[in-house]
Amino acid sequence: MKLYYSPGACSLSPHITLHESGLAFEHVLASTKTHRLLDGTDYYTINPLGAVPLLELDDGTRLTEGPAIVQYIADQVPDKKLAPANGTLARAQLQSWLNFISSELHKGFSPLFNPATPADYKPIVIDRLLSRLQWVDGELAGKHYLMGDAFSVADPYLFTVTNWPPYVGMDISSFAHLAAFRERMAARPAVQAAMKEEGLLK
Repeated sequence: MKLYYSPGACSLSPHITLHESGLAFEHVLASTKTHRLLDGTDYYTINPLGAVPLLELDDGTRLTEGPAIVQYIADQVPDKKLAPANGTLARAQLQSWLNFISSELHKGFSPLFNPATPADYKPIVIDRLLSRLQWVDGELAGKHYLMGDAFSVADPYLFTVTNWPPYVGMDISSFAHLAAFRERMAARPAVQAAMKEEGLLK
């Protein structure tokens, strides 16, 4: 398998998940700035949308969208229990978290990274994100991870998007439960391995 990624982008989530899975994979840098691979290949010829992540399977099949990719990875290694079994309420709850992170948090940051966003609109965006993160902080009270005591593929996604606030002038230091979650995640070997491969850790 090949994972196309850009350092620190949302592709960090499946990158971490692949390390958690133990599956063999190759990580391929696909800069979201240049949209070119290191060998000069135009990334748009691989993903016409130009976005990461993209997971290419050994037979050439390509899968996009982080929440779908991490669930696919989890289902390849059911013994690792990275996701509850399909058809269970717990799986639906996992999907609820993945959808929330995708729509309410991940996409919520997009205007803050867009230079065309009017300056007077950004505080509104930040306030909305902070309200969502405050809710997440409350949901993490008494839990090690989003689904309880057990790690799931929703956790790398939350970890990834909560890496972004310092880059857009947001302060989330008051969210104690979220901070504790982030510390637990940062200590996981899979997180450290993925971040090192992306040049985010020395």
